[in-house]
This record gives sequence, C-alpha cells and structure tokens, in this order.
Amino acid sequence: MAKIKYFYNPHSLDFEKVTTSVRTLVFRVFGFLSASIVAGAIFLIGAYNFIDSPKEKILKREIENYKMQTAMLNQKTDIIVGVLRELQDRDASIYRSVFEADPISANVRQGGFGGVEKYRELEGYDNSEMIISLNKKVDQLNKQLYVQSKSYDELSKLASRKTDFLAAIPAIQPISNKDLRHMASGFGYRIHPIYKTHKMHEGIDFTAPTGTPIYATGNGKVIDPDKGMSGYGNFVVIDHGFGYRTLYGHMSRVKVRAGQKIKRGELIGYVGNTGLSSGPHLHYEVIKGERKINPINYFFNDLTEQEYSAMRELAERPAQSFD
Repeated sequence: MAKIKYFYNPHSLDFEKVTTSVRTLVFRVFGFLSASIVAGAIFLIGAYNFIDSPKEKILKREIENYKMQTAMLNQKTDIIVGVLRELQDRDASIYRSVFEADPISANVRQGGFGGVEKYRELEGYDNSEMIISLNKKVDQLNKQLYVQSKSYDELSKLASRKTDFLAAIPAIQPISNKDLRHMASGFGYRIHPIYKTHKMHEGIDFTAPTGTPIYATGNGKVIDPDKGMSGYGNFVVIDHGFGYRTLYGHMSRVKVRAGQKIKRGELIGYVGNTGLSSGPHLHYEVIKGERKINPINYFFNDLTEQEYSAMRELAERPAQSFD
C-alpha cells in the first residue's frame, strides 16, 4: 500500500494531503530515465576505454607476445646477416682467390628483390614499420643466400677440377736455372732497346744463349698466334684454360704446332733473337683473361725462397728491356 504524504499549510494552519499531477509524474519518470541512460552511457564509455574485457585481455597478451617474437626474430636475423657476411668475405678473399675466380660484385650480392608495392598490404597497422623492416631483411637474406649458394656451386666445380687447375696454371720458369745468364728485364715501364722510349714492358726477359731450350710453364694447348704480333718474331702462345695464356717470344726455332696439347715442362722451342730484339733472349708473358699480368708471381714450383727473392729483386730494377 502506497504511503500517503502530508505537508503543513501555514495559511490554513492545517495538514494537507500531498497530491502529484500526471504531468509532474511524467517529468519525474522522464528525468529518472534520462539520468539513468546518461549514467549508463558514461559507465559504458569508461568501461570500454579503461576496463578490458577478458577477450581483449587475451588479444593484448597475444599482441605483446607477437611483438616480443618479432623483436627476437629481428635479433636472430641480424646474427644470420653477420654469419652470411663472414661467409661472403671468405668467399671473396679466400675461396675464390684460391681458384683464381673473379669475386662476385657487391651489385650482384645486394641486388634488388622487389618494389615498394610488395609490402603495401603490410601498411596501416600499429607495427607496420617493424613488420615491413623484418620482411625486407628476410627477402634480402634470401637473395644473398641464393647468390652465395650459386657461388659455392661454382667453387665446387672448380674444386673438382683442382688437379687440372693446378697442372694448368703457369708455375715454373720457361728456362731452366742452369741455362740462364740472368733475367734482363722485369714487368713494368722500361726503356725500349730499339725505339729508346719509355714503354710498358708486359713480360719478363730471360737472357740465354741462342738455342737454349724453352719449356711450357703449364699444361695447355698451342693456339694460332695473332699474325699482327710480328714484333715477337717466332713465338708460341699456349692456352692453359681457366682464363690463362702464356706467350714465348723471339724464338730461334719453334718445336710445336697449333692445336698440339702440351704438358708442363715440355720442350716448345729454343731461345733466339728474332723480331724486335736487341740480343738472344726469351720474352715471356702471362695473360689472365684479356689482361697481361706480372709473371714474377707465377714462379712458385721450381724456385727456393731465396732464389725467388733474388729474382723478384732483379725484376723490379728499372733496367732496359731486350724488346
């Protein structure tokens, strides 16, 4: 039963019953409902922003775990990058040097692997920068590992041909020590004996009597000489494979023919004074690819350390060449 309320009326000096109109009642109900709705909205907004639901808590834990795992992957990737760089350094400075293979250029190793569009789908997230960076690093690693793998395939083939390579590379003097008078001129700029000009001397001159035997410095095949090289007189060119050729100039007689296979130490001709020459000697060149290189670096099979040091000292003296 609803309670009846009274109020004291000072004018009538009596208690009167409190009556509520329908309009007032409606306003009160509406005000109560409005206040409840506003309070509920404020509570929901606060709860939404400051209180995590159980599902949100699980998702946030997973996100934090993903961040930690991504950071760990970044660290592991950095370690792998360091190991790969060490392998690349060894590949360039040791392995490829041993087999006289050209180093792989940095442009090939660091070559591109896709444009910015490749990572477009990873943009727009809170951790996009970290995820894109990790993906780029992994893609770069894949590219470099592929290049390094191909390099090792090439080195493996060279290793399997090691015996042939070691037999083919020029490794002895073309004239025996007992027949040498001396090494007249080394590799480098020298005074030409005929033209008396300062000219690049692209080989080594060995002085010896006419008729002194000349030997092939590595296994190979005699090839047809360039007819325009008349300054060498009678000469022989041997293709050793692996990018190497040797030239023997100013011979008195040639004992081999084009197409003939030659073994290291085999007689190929005799010292002479043919072509542009100022005296009996052998002009000897080593060619790697298309570049003539200093033959002094290839006398390591038949000289002692002392003999090699003495020969190197003679080769570096600025003497006049014989051709």
